[in-house]
Amino acid sequence: MPIRIPETLPAHFVLRREGVVVMSEQTAERQDIRPLKIGLLNLMPKKVQTEIQFARIIGATPLQIDLTLIRMSEHESKNTAAEHMEAFYQPFSEAKAQKFDGLIITGAPIEHLDFEQVSYWDELREIFDWTQTNVHHTMGVCWGGMAMLHHFHGVPKHMLPAKAFGCFRHLAIERISPFLRGFSDSFTVPVSRWTEIRAEDVDLHPNLRILAYSNEVGPCLIDDPDRRALYMFNHLEYDSTTLKEEYDRDMAAGGAITMPVNYFPDDDPSRMPENRWRSHGQLLYGNWINEIYQTTPYDLGDIGG
Repeated sequence: MPIRIPETLPAHFVLRREGVVVMSEQTAERQDIRPLKIGLLNLMPKKVQTEIQFARIIGATPLQIDLTLIRMSEHESKNTAAEHMEAFYQPFSEAKAQKFDGLIITGAPIEHLDFEQVSYWDELREIFDWTQTNVHHTMGVCWGGMAMLHHFHGVPKHMLPAKAFGCFRHLAIERISPFLRGFSDSFTVPVSRWTEIRAEDVDLHPNLRILAYSNEVGPCLIDDPDRRALYMFNHLEYDSTTLKEEYDRDMAAGGAITMPVNYFPDDDPSRMPENRWRSHGQLLYGNWINEIYQTTPYDLGDIGG
């Protein structure tokens, strides 16, 4: 089944070109089923790129998805046209009256700041609390996952001596978890962050379960069943060239940047990277969507009850 997004959203054209089935509003309304209502709280500066990545990966599931784009109420994006934000995004101040089967909270390039220093931290804390009454299941990605983990459990993030940047081997720790159904024992995940969550801090909270872990870059995926949340600190949603674009950008700016680890063939930046994580990305998000489908109330109004 397809994903339902506005026909004028840039992601609509891109996904159709890639062969992802995208449904129009008119066609969706003729189907006698309830689509899963998934929100995307997009905190990334490149909104369109992030929309496409997440629409692609949740659109690969066999269920009909109604995707709602959400932004912070007062924070203005400096990297995305105001017309795009006005046309396709709901501020949280409007979206909070609704209920959602699922919500994805993206990362943001503000890792160097303490959480309390973030300009929209108070509203983000409100959103985290709102998920407990208005969202059936939430996934926090990268900084978004770290922020949720800190808000609900006080788990700190730690600055790294150097950026964790590249493709790293991860181990499936909790293989019986429904979120890891179909996963290989080990798998490759793109990583791009200056901070980390440490296993010893997570282990202080017995209700949190580390599902996937890397010996090089630490916890990757944490299940928080009490909060109906997953915290994903890395990027299975990334395109093949996302790390390359980041590397090229930083090189052009003259910044101190190392080549992404285990990414370019033979460590040659002139060669096109191979995508070795796409299938596990579709597995993770497909498993997440399936768990939501299996457990969410049929009546959206019953969510949080």
